[in-house]
Amino acid sequence: MKIAGMAASLALAAATGLIGAAPLQAQGEVEASSEAPAELKLWRLSCGDMPESPLYFYSDTMDYAGKTKDLPVSCYLIKHGDTYMMWDTGFGTEYIENPADGLIQITMERSLLDQLGDLGLTADEISILGISHNHGDHVGQAADFPGAKLLIGAADLEQMRTGEGLTLTQSDELAPWLDPASDAEGVTGDKDVFGDGSVVMLAMPGHTRGHHALLVRLPETGPVLLSGDQYHFTEQMETGGVPPFNWNRAETLASHERFVALAKNVGATIIIQHEPGDVGKLPAFPEAAE
Repeated sequence: MKIAGMAASLALAAATGLIGAAPLQAQGEVEASSEAPAELKLWRLSCGDMPESPLYFYSDTMDYAGKTKDLPVSCYLIKHGDTYMMWDTGFGTEYIENPADGLIQITMERSLLDQLGDLGLTADEISILGISHNHGDHVGQAADFPGAKLLIGAADLEQMRTGEGLTLTQSDELAPWLDPASDAEGVTGDKDVFGDGSVVMLAMPGHTRGHHALLVRLPETGPVLLSGDQYHFTEQMETGGVPPFNWNRAETLASHERFVALAKNVGATIIIQHEPGDVGKLPAFPEAAE
């Protein structure tokens, strides 16, 4: 293709949405500023547990038949300057008093609001609510932050607004943002949340249509890559296991490839949000990684 033709094709693709957000920028490639970098901190909070979870749920090739594992449900608080962002909100607080005791067990000790109180914070101080995807173990306490701006994959947001093809989802938890008149932002492609490259939502479709992971570039700890549900536990990274309930198998595998390559290229610490062995990669709450 001639250069002029290629340029025209790219312009058309951008105009029609075939090209989403700008490519992920390397640290230091954001526009220079005379201001000092914003203070950046990251906390891991507990949002429930799934003890002795059957792992066959997480592979369509029977990789983990007969195996179980205790899977934590993790949420993350990010401080950027004076702004607080919550990443995922776990299960709903109903499990504190009424644990689920079926095939999937669900327990919870404390709510997000209770844990935020340990840091002297209230729900009103959380101004950004980033959700990796629209499944119930990631949106369960979202409604406790009705004043926050929601950031979620555009395809997941649209799916919840239309109600078409929903699985593993409690739409009521995102009810404050499902009105098209709300300021919820459906994210297409990658999103540099604060415009300085420090916190970036990464498009990783496959688990759901609009699934995202999150890259947090901490000044002392270094880059941290939060998985969403790109993987559920370490063995999935080793075997490439794809849950049969994922939206698209080919998209999942493509996102696996991107996730691993990106982590390697930026030197990120990978944190799989349901992996018990990764809980200790961040300081124990209420301490923060910096």
